[in-house]
Amino acid sequence: MRRIVIIKGVVINKIKGFYYVEDQKRSVYECRLRGILKRNDNKENCVVGDSVEIGDDLAIEKIFPRKNMLERPLVANIDNIIIQFSGKDPQIDYFKLNILVLNSFFNKVPPIILINKIDLLDENELDTIKKNLTFLNTINVPIFYISVKKNINLDKLMNKLQAQITAFSGPSGVGKSTMINQMQNKIEMETGETSKKLKRGKHTTRETRLIHFGENGYIIDTPGFSSIELPNILDFHQLIGLFPEFNDPKIKCKFLNCQHLNEPKCGIKELVEKNTIYQTRYDFYKEVYLTMKNTRWNKYER
Repeated sequence: MRRIVIIKGVVINKIKGFYYVEDQKRSVYECRLRGILKRNDNKENCVVGDSVEIGDDLAIEKIFPRKNMLERPLVANIDNIIIQFSGKDPQIDYFKLNILVLNSFFNKVPPIILINKIDLLDENELDTIKKNLTFLNTINVPIFYISVKKNINLDKLMNKLQAQITAFSGPSGVGKSTMINQMQNKIEMETGETSKKLKRGKHTTRETRLIHFGENGYIIDTPGFSSIELPNILDFHQLIGLFPEFNDPKIKCKFLNCQHLNEPKCGIKELVEKNTIYQTRYDFYKEVYLTMKNTRWNKYER
């Protein structure tokens, strides 16, 4: 007998084999995954953030194609990822910021840079940070300078994030948790309380979950994404693809397979000399290239 699909929704939580699916009216359904969709208990079968269809027996019948997926934590269909740092206490780690931007491009999630605690900065300190982050304009990465404590520029950020799924990353001490709480209508409940609301008191494990933001949006904390590990870049060509400023078709190099290091008549190096490509970004590229070359790529060379 053909099963009837009754509703479409998004997986907002997963607890011990149960999937909590929310529809557009914010009704939440506790579901199981239809057996035909399971692949050897693969944890990626259905994840938080997936768009799904539910059958009349509250089994997930269909999982729609994902536009992206993070592995740490396991979550799909992120519209953008906030990379949050503070202007002071602690100061910005520019290398780590670049690593997080690189990881976001690798995972096909558009990054947004957030600099918090600008209320602690004088005019010169703020100008210095803005100058150091000018390169973000050349790679079309939005940046917001805010103060959660003083409620400065939060409205501009929240307007941009409406009706989207937004992930948060960044080092500790930058006010990320305070920022997430500020964005919510009320402080997020513990999983145990959420489970009680869903009438399943036996589940108390904290899991990755989407948190309501605005009318149709969600936010999610992604602490695993905040590491400084390089992504699994397969080769030089994939690395180049993660540097948007290197991919202008007008850039010409003498050699087709130019690595942009010591080769003569390199278009990338010429633009660095003209300050069209920022020296700090080029230095970061070289460091990543050499790291990958010495630790990963050499294993595949013959």
